[in-house]
Order: sequence, then C-alpha cells, then structure tokens
Amino acid sequence: MTVKHSNEVEAKNVAAGKDTKIQVLISSQEGPNFALRKFSMLPGGGMPRHTNTLEHEQYVLRGHAKIGLGDEVVEVKAGDVVFIPEGMIHFYENIGEEPFEFLCIIPNKEDKITIVDESSC
Repeated sequence: MTVKHSNEVEAKNVAAGKDTKIQVLISSQEGPNFALRKFSMLPGGGMPRHTNTLEHEQYVLRGHAKIGLGDEVVEVKAGDVVFIPEGMIHFYENIGEEPFEFLCIIPNKEDKITIVDESSC
C-alpha cells in the first residue's frame, strides 16, 4: 500500500513538451497493473503530435485545452474525461489562462512514444 501527498512527488519536465511537467504519482513499481501520472501545462504549453503504444485514460483537473485526437480536435475543461486508444495520433495545447492539469492512467507495460512529423501528414 502507498499513501503520499502529490506535493511530495517530484515534477519533471517533459522533454518533448513545451512548458509541460509530469509527476508519476503511482509508479509501475507501486501499482501492479496501472501507473497514475499527473500532467501540468502552463498557458501556451503543450505536447506535439505523437503516438503511444499504450492506451491513456485521462481526467481533467483544471484549465482549458485543445486536444487533437486523430483527425478530430476537441476542447476540454475540468471534469472532462478523455480516452486515447493505443496508436492514435494526439496532441495537447493549453488555450486557457491558467495551468491545464490532468490525471493520466496507463497500463504497466512498455510505452514507445513517437513524435509525428507535421510535414508527413
């Protein structure tokens, strides 16, 4: 069993992101089946178009963002729930005036992230 406060978990910069940090709240070493992560993007921040080899289940905590999901672009806000199937091209852009934060649950398996070149679309 693990109990801790999220303030105790180090926030690390996301290398491919712009003004984006990640906290691994429950790691693959702590949870046998899933990892729980929290992402925070400053206004104007985000993540480029990319794919993952794992599905993502997400819950928006605060803020307002544009998310690309395949060929669709949606706007999300606090309380929204997002499911991203494995292999789907997606991106994030904080379009609000406060940080955009969400929880992201993924299976405890190897995840290969591939940045999608805009010119190849």
